[in-house]
Amino acid sequence: MVTVLNDNLGPALTQLIAGKDRQTVTRWMASKQLPKSLDVERRIRAAYQIFMFLAHDPQAPQSPHTVRAWFMGMNGQLDDMSPAEAIAENRTREAMAAARAYRAGG
Repeated sequence: MVTVLNDNLGPALTQLIAGKDRQTVTRWMASKQLPKSLDVERRIRAAYQIFMFLAHDPQAPQSPHTVRAWFMGMNGQLDDMSPAEAIAENRTREAMAAARAYRAGG
């Protein structure tokens, strides 16, 4: 999951979501393990789930670049915070609701 996020969202967003530095994220990717912290793992899993939800929409799949832009952009449903920032603040349910609204066209 960490590798998918890093490859598609980029290292900076992955680190922001995880709340960890580049070395830590790189170590997780090399060991193919998730972080030991439950909060960090939840954020990684939520970001991965949202990425897959948007990128693999059966009706209108989004390119990784479009999904990355969505994660970075200000979002009115998140009080103009980016989805990546919201996930970093453990607002994962709100971020998923914003992803559902985006996928529905709103």
